[in-house]
Amino acid sequence: DLGSHGGTLARKLAQHRQIGQVLATDPSPEMAQRAGHGGGVLSLASGMEHVPFARDSLDLVASVASLHWVNDLPGVMVQVREALRPDGLFLAALFGGGTLAELRAVLTEAETRLRGGVSPRLSPLPGLADVAGLMQRTGFALPVVDSETVTVRYDNMFRLLADLRGMGEQAAFPADRTAPLRRDVLEAAAHAYQDRFADPDGRIRATFQVIWLSGWAPAPSQPQPLRPGSAKTSLAAAVGATERSAGEKAGGDRAGDDKAGGEADAGED
Repeated sequence: DLGSHGGTLARKLAQHRQIGQVLATDPSPEMAQRAGHGGGVLSLASGMEHVPFARDSLDLVASVASLHWVNDLPGVMVQVREALRPDGLFLAALFGGGTLAELRAVLTEAETRLRGGVSPRLSPLPGLADVAGLMQRTGFALPVVDSETVTVRYDNMFRLLADLRGMGEQAAFPADRTAPLRRDVLEAAAHAYQDRFADPDGRIRATFQVIWLSGWAPAPSQPQPLRPGSAKTSLAAAVGATERSAGEKAGGDRAGDDKAGGEADAGED
């Protein structure tokens, strides 16, 4: 369990009768210790940039709501693939670029209007296409990437900010990259949020995009794509249609053969 937080997933995995030893890693020693309490889980405090396991040593790597904190995501995914045994499985979920789009919009708008510029306030997050490309680039076989939009409603923007702080999901930029967030900017953003993204009952919406991904460490036993041109069944036969050559028109004549000598009248479509 890579980036195990308090160990909820690790303990669920340990309860599965087909799973033997579960290892939980988390950058926080306190969280790693919590993950290792009971339930047959071993825990290790380890930074997210390093996967501390030998090559071909794991059958499954799972990660929930942690990989969006990684600075070198391609490097970590390569390490995960190398740590998996052939035909080992990688499953993960992370927040994607559509997350908190409403909050990003109102903070940018308020800060631009009141300060004349914008400082980074929310962590950058990968898009669906970015993650799909990474799965291919880092060598996973049979990759599948999908996304799910989850909408959570709050009384106001300040309750949303308190929730993000409680989740440990506030941004962590270097101090020299951000200007202090002024109270007037926050208040203006809260008013804009209420005006633009509130439901009829007055509660505001916050969007979270969850990107789900899976991939396998390559193995000879896995299905392999056929060589181009080696197919034995045509698409036309599969869908019950009549196959025609590329130059043949739907009416049965060859394209351009409806006029003598292949010429068309001027102005004719």
